[in-house]
Amino acid sequence: MTANTESERVAERLQRSSARLSYDPDVDVDWRAPLVEGAYGKTPERCSLYGTALWERLDEGQRAELSRQEAAAAAASGIWFELILMQGLVRHVYNSDPTTHNAQYALTEIADECRHSTMFARSIAKTGGVVRRPSRTAHRAGKVFGAVCGPALLFAGAIYVEELADGMQREMMRDDSLQPMIRMISRIHVIEEARHISFAKDELGRAWARHGRVGRELIRWAIAGMAYVATSELLHPKAYTSVGLDPREARQIADANPHWRRTKASWAAKAVEYFTEIGLIGGPSRRLWRRAGVLD
Repeated sequence: MTANTESERVAERLQRSSARLSYDPDVDVDWRAPLVEGAYGKTPERCSLYGTALWERLDEGQRAELSRQEAAAAAASGIWFELILMQGLVRHVYNSDPTTHNAQYALTEIADECRHSTMFARSIAKTGGVVRRPSRTAHRAGKVFGAVCGPALLFAGAIYVEELADGMQREMMRDDSLQPMIRMISRIHVIEEARHISFAKDELGRAWARHGRVGRELIRWAIAGMAYVATSELLHPKAYTSVGLDPREARQIADANPHWRRTKASWAAKAVEYFTEIGLIGGPSRRLWRRAGVLD
């Protein structure tokens, strides 16, 4: 089976799966239901300050509020990356034969990501999230990444961010103590992103094989930098102001919190394992992965 035939086979399978099981957030999320009083946005043990003296100073209401604000900040970073991914997928289709299953599945994924971005935006508004946009650094980096990335970097970035979100949201959708709306949003995203990850891995395998030694080293550095920024965007200092904390102090404490570093490493574990296996993590650029807190 040729690479092109294999690409078509994978894309056709994913198209059939999308036809069988896809969601419409406008219908499948109960946006009219009130938020459950006191319910967390994510499990307390997965909050950035959990286990620190600063966490102990917060009362139960403040902890629940911070968890909702951190979930909203993660949703805002999700919109940021999905917009970057959609730019890359549009270019992918632009350079493809639109009659192929590969191009048509890419269009299907773009449609998925449009719905996801709208869903995340509505969830931020519903929960009163104070973080609506990524940091200025991430915004600038995203513009550069979206404009210049080739297929290998595009699909590697998709795998990392989607696996990171998957690790977080699989926990959230199973936790009965969380806001029902957030659990349903997590379920929708996990199910549909599983197909996106499969597509990205298939595309990355071929794109990575086309690069030589120098090209691969450049991609290693670029994906390490992207992973560092994307992981950092899970937190936003503005979220801490909602519970009366000094954002600079709280962010510094969170960054040094070993419990939070273990949480990020747990969520990113599948992507890190896969990238290590194919040689995308290695050499001097490993330092950036360690700085991101997802690599020992």
